[in-house]
Amino acid sequence: MDSAALLDLLGNENRRRILRLLARKPCYVTEISEYLGVSPKAVIEHLRKLEEAGLVESHVDDQRRKYFHIARNVRLEVNVSPYGFASKSAYPASNGFDITTCRHVSLDVSWDDADDLDDLLAALEDLEQVENELSLAQRWVQGQLYDVLNTISSEIGAGPESRIYADLLASIRTEPKSVADLSHDIGVPREVTADLLEVMADEGIVRRTERGWELATEA
Repeated sequence: MDSAALLDLLGNENRRRILRLLARKPCYVTEISEYLGVSPKAVIEHLRKLEEAGLVESHVDDQRRKYFHIARNVRLEVNVSPYGFASKSAYPASNGFDITTCRHVSLDVSWDDADDLDDLLAALEDLEQVENELSLAQRWVQGQLYDVLNTISSEIGAGPESRIYADLLASIRTEPKSVADLSHDIGVPREVTADLLEVMADEGIVRRTERGWELATEA
């Protein structure tokens, strides 16, 4: 699901409360209404939107009562910094994903050979610890990204546009790009993007080629 649409969907407090409840157990409309103190009509409308988004599904029991439950795992990440605002949604990797192919991540947790409940609970504790460590590592990386971008901005020069210069350089560091592509990447009008590129070109930082704008040096 598009991250912007997911942000809009989860911007409603009652929808978040419904998801928290359904994460604990499947519920029917009246039950959700009583738990949250929200009218059944409002609950039905919230559930409709959550179903359309693919976050919630329903099933009918033997008494023909309709239960709702969480449909799948979704992770929403939001990053707000002086260098940008970004969000992305992601779904868990398949069970066949080989974590050892990730250069910078090494995990030593396995529960496939768990023989009993004690082993599973131990694996759960290990995975929760890994989750916490990854969260801390992500925050550290985000801080390092900010510091690097800040240093790049300082190298280019002070001023209100310096952060945009850093974003432009980050966008073209791997391949040449057109003004239109760069404008889309950094969320700045094309004419403004073109002016910024010309300023950096005068400083010898970037250059325009047949393939598009690119770094003027390998540095």
